[in-house]
Amino acid sequence: MSEKQKKPKYGKIIEGADQLSLGLSMVVAVVIGVAIGFWLKNITGEWWTLWLGVFWGVGAAVYDVYKAYLKQKKSYDELKNEPRYKYNSKDDDEDDKF
Repeated sequence: MSEKQKKPKYGKIIEGADQLSLGLSMVVAVVIGVAIGFWLKNITGEWWTLWLGVFWGVGAAVYDVYKAYLKQKKSYDELKNEPRYKYNSKDDDEDDKF
């Protein structure tokens, strides 16, 4: 393996931490949205601005999940093209003749 192809020593730990951070980022997005909602409520005095902040936070959390989905889909699509994961349908055609 060349130097460019070598994976870092702690590569799997970093990948795992990246995947675990999705849950944390969802919680943080909702908390920040609620905090913005409270701030807007205190400034304007309107109760509905609190809910506006909550919806912004939930929207940001959903967007984080969508970005994580796209990242995982990209990695699975890369695996799909590898020969060892390809499905050979010729073998099954011979079994169907019986």
